Amino acid sequence: MAYDVVVLGSGPGGYVAAIRASQLGFKTAIIEKEALGGICLNWGCIPTKALLKSAQVFEYIKHSKDYGIEATGTPDFSAVIKRSRGVADKMSKGVQFLMKKNKIDVIMGFGKLKAKGQIEVTNEGKAQIVEATNIILATGGRSRELPSLKIDGKKIIGYREAMVLPTQPKSMIVVGSGAIGVEFGYFYATLGTKVTIVEFMDRIVPVEDEEISKELAKNFKKNGIEIMTSSEVTSVDTSGNGVKAKVKTKDGEVTLEADVVLSAVGVAANIEGIGLETLGVKTEKGKIAVDKYYKTNVPGIYAIGDCVPGQALAHVASKEGIICVENIAYGEKKYAHQPEALDYGNVPGCTYCTPEVASVGLTEKQAKDAGYEIKVGKFPLSAAGKATAAGHNEGFIKVIFDAKYGEWLGTHMIGYNVTEMIAETVVARKLETTYHEVLDSIHPHPTMSENIKEAIEVAYGEAIHI
Repeated sequence: MAYDVVVLGSGPGGYVAAIRASQLGFKTAIIEKEALGGICLNWGCIPTKALLKSAQVFEYIKHSKDYGIEATGTPDFSAVIKRSRGVADKMSKGVQFLMKKNKIDVIMGFGKLKAKGQIEVTNEGKAQIVEATNIILATGGRSRELPSLKIDGKKIIGYREAMVLPTQPKSMIVVGSGAIGVEFGYFYATLGTKVTIVEFMDRIVPVEDEEISKELAKNFKKNGIEIMTSSEVTSVDTSGNGVKAKVKTKDGEVTLEADVVLSAVGVAANIEGIGLETLGVKTEKGKIAVDKYYKTNVPGIYAIGDCVPGQALAHVASKEGIICVENIAYGEKKYAHQPEALDYGNVPGCTYCTPEVASVGLTEKQAKDAGYEIKVGKFPLSAAGKATAAGHNEGFIKVIFDAKYGEWLGTHMIGYNVTEMIAETVVARKLETTYHEVLDSIHPHPTMSENIKEAIEVAYGEAIHI
């Protein structure tokens, strides 16, 4: 079978690229070796949010007296896991529906570049050749492994195993404190597991603004999560009933004992065994090298998502897929204009533990290091009506502006529902909005989003509510 576009991988980059290709008139197929939806829908973004919701519900029950309600309950770990898997299955079936709706052929099996314009797909020992004018590699990623922390799936686990453990561990060591680490750390700690987070850098969520890191660490410690920063796991002994991890700290070596270790040290690209060497597709630092329109060095072969350099985020992969396909269509006169390249400096990041974290743009340190004279506004959620009414008044909204021109350089938030608020900054920055336009607009009250405006008022000396 021959196609205009064939996408290898059906995660949020791959399936979105396939749909956009079909919309633009390309005969399209998608190749998937497991379940439609990739890691995001099956083992990442979606099922983890289901787990976190269960943890949040349990947290509400534990604090029900604060809301004037007498309630008790205990988590049923297996039922929590079952619900999460059900959500993932439902979303995967949704992608199946979208493929059918958009007349995209789904080819199950492991795809590998065979020759120019050809992919060999193997499924249950049988191989077929799929031909394509344009091939988009969207093979995603997997848990990165450290030499001292090889995942065995039982006592040293990655995010996939952490989502489907047969029983709840009494204790867990989480290595790494990015989004994956702190989300699972929060989930298990809330359900009663003793959690210790070990972070190599000097603070947790190290890519965030320093004040965000401090606030999250304070909250986690208050809720019983032990945090070890500037620390490195050098070895793990799995010979006993549990694990013994040797940790190098600035004060010397210590040994931690737990039922299980979760490795959450980042994402490695899935580029092995897909035939890159056969056609001479260039890679750099373990990822596929591409230009701003996701072209590789080989004509007709493109790559998007976690297998290319950049931020390993679902929404980034989706946007890359759309830009990639629209540029292909532009070149074939199927699309009116060349798409704008993605601005990686305006990509929002969200972390869904409690409290939530959301950010976009420059941190305060990055802005200063870049030479900006800045205005910073910080509005505490303890002064926010909606947050107080909801019983979630911890955290703050922090905004950073260029003092000279009023350019919105960054927003950094921690607190209740902040992941639903960050898009305002993204759109405003895209439109080159200054503080004037925001302060001249009306935000509804009481809402969480009005606190962004409150923070800007603080930055410009016009604060009303603090």
